[in-house]
Amino acid sequence: MKDVAGKVAFITGGASGMGLGMARVFSAAGMRIVIADVRQDHLDAAMRLFRGPNPGVHAIRVDVADRKAMAHAAVESEQLFGKIHVLCNNAGVGIIGSLLEASYDDWDWAMGVNLGAVFNGIREFVPRIRSHGEGGHVLTTASMGGLFAAGTAGIYNSSKYAAVCLMESLRPELAPHGIGVSAFCPGLVHTNIHEIERTRPAHYARTGYSARAAELAAREEFMKTKILPAGMDPMEVGQRVLRGILRNDLYILTHPEYEPGLRERFEAILASVPVEAAPPAARVAAEAVVLRNPIFAQERDRRLLARATEQHAKAQRAGAKRARARSKTRAQALKASAKPATGRATHPRAARKRSRRL
Repeated sequence: MKDVAGKVAFITGGASGMGLGMARVFSAAGMRIVIADVRQDHLDAAMRLFRGPNPGVHAIRVDVADRKAMAHAAVESEQLFGKIHVLCNNAGVGIIGSLLEASYDDWDWAMGVNLGAVFNGIREFVPRIRSHGEGGHVLTTASMGGLFAAGTAGIYNSSKYAAVCLMESLRPELAPHGIGVSAFCPGLVHTNIHEIERTRPAHYARTGYSARAAELAAREEFMKTKILPAGMDPMEVGQRVLRGILRNDLYILTHPEYEPGLRERFEAILASVPVEAAPPAARVAAEAVVLRNPIFAQERDRRLLARATEQHAKAQRAGAKRARARSKTRAQALKASAKPATGRATHPRAARKRSRRL
């Protein structure tokens, strides 16, 4: 997508945090927005941020893990705004805790929202985007936890790994239709993710972490007051996401401090590849279709070229700035040297007058 003005975006988890940041940035860029969220209080608060009666923003309360509800949301969005162009699968469940203590309900709830709901969005909205032939974009909010595992968040990380893979798999399928695909992998963002237990459905109430309720409550308060405020502002997140959509970035990453962790994981994988004699030619031929995925080389080359171009332009701007500074310094020096000497007059007649006074 090269221009989003007048286009329609459907954003799940859009009433707070990163989703609301996307909605506000997209709206400012001229898009019409459908904000979908499970919490009515968040929907009401979000709509108040769009000043005045804005016919370009609509709120729908929906549980994204509910397939029928998502189908109804798609129909309602299309009836209200017409063609849908952008799908942002942003809703998520940030379960943190040991896999050794997790229950089936913990697993099913997280996977239902973080992964199942992503497919629900694809199933309901991608056919609609394809049908109008104007192109579009599908974005799923994963996490840096979807690129390498850290901390005790095994369920969350597993769901986000799968979400990244889902976008990598979808991208080549939608490219011929002019529809871009992105896996959005942010680091720490100032959101209300610490409140996620408040949205747990009653049918998933049997958590494996109930024995440590006091500890979890203390951790929620610590996250709220000490950790999350240091995160990136959701509005900046929205701006970065919009840029990534316009560039059709496969991966939209926002936090450079995670680069060492990424590198270590990738190097560990490469270091585990067997160093052996050439494999049998027949086996290699049989595996040909899955040995490589061209989207990775394409994305690498495109991003490296863009980075080199940006660095070159930055160097040129810096050089031009230094040249202007040198030119200004020379001009000031020439101006100073051209000024007449200050002080008492040195004309001979004036000198004789001073001499007689003395």
